[in-house]
Amino acid sequence: MGHWWHENIAEPGKLPLLLALAAFVLTFAITRTITRMIRAGKGPFRNITPGGVHIHHVVPGVVLSVVGGFGAVASGRHGVAAGVFAVIFGVGAGLVLDEFALILHLDDVYWTEEGRQSVEVVVLTASLVLLVLAGFSPLGVDDVTDEEQQGRLGLIATYVINFCFVLICLFKGKLRMAVLGTLVPFVALVGAIRLARPTSRWARRFYPHRHRARSRAMLRAYHHDVRWAGPRRKFQDLIGGAPDRVPLPPGPTS
Repeated sequence: MGHWWHENIAEPGKLPLLLALAAFVLTFAITRTITRMIRAGKGPFRNITPGGVHIHHVVPGVVLSVVGGFGAVASGRHGVAAGVFAVIFGVGAGLVLDEFALILHLDDVYWTEEGRQSVEVVVLTASLVLLVLAGFSPLGVDDVTDEEQQGRLGLIATYVINFCFVLICLFKGKLRMAVLGTLVPFVALVGAIRLARPTSRWARRFYPHRHRARSRAMLRAYHHDVRWAGPRRKFQDLIGGAPDRVPLPPGPTS
């Protein structure tokens, strides 16, 4: 275990990244626990509202992210300072991304359906960092052989090809596959080959006169959403809390 730790974490300088990830996940978990307690009116925690202004936790999160980010750049990848600033950055990033939906919509949508986007971003971010810790490199450069790494042409070709797969995924409306594909090229390749989402730019550009392809894309998207929408919502509710239910408008009176 000690040999593995030294060879895969300490020597490559990945300890700050591991500390940042741990701080990020722990901060998100603690923050969600506190906000759910505030929402339920339990415990000693309350919203911070000096002068009647609700101070969202994204505010200290931005400050900590800036301090931790600049400190991490200045301290390098080894030493105590690098670990300390990595933890500071992880805490700040956890606070910021927990309110990603608020930043995106410029509105307090924390406990609404739109607020689920924060949970999705946090899970996706943690997954990407785990992949980096596992040894994956952006655009699959870790798959390049030593001979190809020595040749600039082979390195550039690898970047360009994998980046094209990622772009195709984006145009096909497959954001998650595009993001994961930056680290795992096979994911981007699968997304680039498969049919586009029916509402994507790719479908609007290439499927208008291909009725069969458009029908298959709509059917596949429908089956995918039906299959995964429920489990995804349950998982998001489990780690982030269920959003507020919007009351239905009253029906017509006779």
